[in-house]
Amino acid sequence: MSTSPTAITCTSLRFAWPDGSTVFDDLQVAFGPGRTGLVGVNGSGKSTLLKLIAGQLTPTDGTVRVAGEVGYLPQNVTLDTALRVDEALDIAAKRAALHAIEAGDVAEHHFDVVGDDWDVEERALATLGELGLDHIELDRTIGEVSGGESVLLRLAALLLRRPDVLLLDEPTNNLDLYARRRLYAAVDAWSGVMVVVSHDRELLELVDQIADLHSGEVTWYGGNFSAYEEALATEQEAAERMVRVAEADMKKQKRELVDAQVKLARRKRYAQKMYDTKREPRAVMKLKSRSAQVSAGKHRIMHEDKLAEAKDRLDEAVDAVRDEDEIRVELPYTAVPPGRTVLTLLDLELRYGARVAGGFDLRGPERIALIGRNGAGKTTLLRTIAGELEPVSGEVQTHVPLRFLPQRLDVLDDDLTVAENVASFAPSATNNRIRARLARFLFKGARADQRAATLSGGERFRATLAALILAEPAPQLLMLDEPTNNLDMASVRQLTSALESYEGALIVASHDVPFLESIGITRWLLLEGELKEITPEAVGYPG
Repeated sequence: MSTSPTAITCTSLRFAWPDGSTVFDDLQVAFGPGRTGLVGVNGSGKSTLLKLIAGQLTPTDGTVRVAGEVGYLPQNVTLDTALRVDEALDIAAKRAALHAIEAGDVAEHHFDVVGDDWDVEERALATLGELGLDHIELDRTIGEVSGGESVLLRLAALLLRRPDVLLLDEPTNNLDLYARRRLYAAVDAWSGVMVVVSHDRELLELVDQIADLHSGEVTWYGGNFSAYEEALATEQEAAERMVRVAEADMKKQKRELVDAQVKLARRKRYAQKMYDTKREPRAVMKLKSRSAQVSAGKHRIMHEDKLAEAKDRLDEAVDAVRDEDEIRVELPYTAVPPGRTVLTLLDLELRYGARVAGGFDLRGPERIALIGRNGAGKTTLLRTIAGELEPVSGEVQTHVPLRFLPQRLDVLDDDLTVAENVASFAPSATNNRIRARLARFLFKGARADQRAATLSGGERFRATLAALILAEPAPQLLMLDEPTNNLDMASVRQLTSALESYEGALIVASHDVPFLESIGITRWLLLEGELKEITPEAVGYPG
């Protein structure tokens, strides 16, 4: 690790997508040493900013300067399944050279490859062990590891490189409870520059400062996420008080302006009366009339200026109050009688080895939490129930309409707009109905015409959920695979509220235990080789 100061500096940064939609316009921000949590609502540009810093995207204008080497962990990790683990860790060449030297081959190019990194294999194994991957051998292929293990492998590769700057985008997505604890420990031990984008509250409690990306600008808060929430709440309370003060001042200035106009009108009428009755010489009356009008006019202009200033103060106060748009999810009315059988699994053997021994029934509006380690087969089970995969043996019987929201959100066509994607799921729905529904998911006006390829992770989730809800027929069995992975905290609250009002059957695979507890789970199922029911107290399964 370099001992020189490292930093990220973005100057006059502007970025727009090819369709012209602007993400940043003259953004100024710098990240220094320490762990920074980059937060903001879905679509605010957090992932885009990390990609710009990492060189994955090119700014439309402005500059991005990084002192030191950058390591970047993207939100969606994809590794070639044919790669060996040592190749994924980028140590295959050094490892081969070391083995050749140990075997007696003293060719000079082997020493050039190794350089000073004689303990690279030991460091690799130690890093894997720290991340809970000590069971993975360096000669295994990526195709033999789970999605969550792939994320940790990518992180291990970055840690082995010892970069000066580490960028993490939603690193706990798809990680089980055990793997998350390992990642938390790695983040806590990091001593360089780190910028982490996450909606994982426990992870954000480990950072040194929070950078809040809002309306194209970054506001800094010292401390972890709890300190940020407290500071933001204090700011918002003060901002709301200022709005009330500004509104009261606005009303006062309006009253005083009206009073000034009334006085001016009275003076005009009095002057006209004096003129009509000719109580004083005409020249004197004209002089008094002009003097009164000038004085009243100045009075009126003064009050108009005060009213304009009061309006400016009110506008400024209103701008300081955050009025975050939140999705309004309305799930279709799909009540299922308590005794009705919704799903039956019979002696099911899944691909990759997981099993459901004997018979399993889901009845009525039960709420099932499906938990288990990465690679246990949760997604495979859901995809088998959804009919996307054939079981090795056994039978799946679904007795009601079902919809499946997959973890990878790959049901959208990237070449189509959001509105076109939703229309493909509900061909009989009118364009007005589709756009009205999309507006509730914050795709209003031109936003509904964005191509799916340009959406952020959270926006893609909203679009996919909208398509699922508007689809025909409405689902009486809803299956969600890691639904909170790409959602900001406001959207998680909205999704929780929607699921609380949903009256159909529900199966949710998730590592987000607080979310599962908030949606009224009635049965907890652990998939660990075989599917078995556990008590809520046993949910924190051991690592």
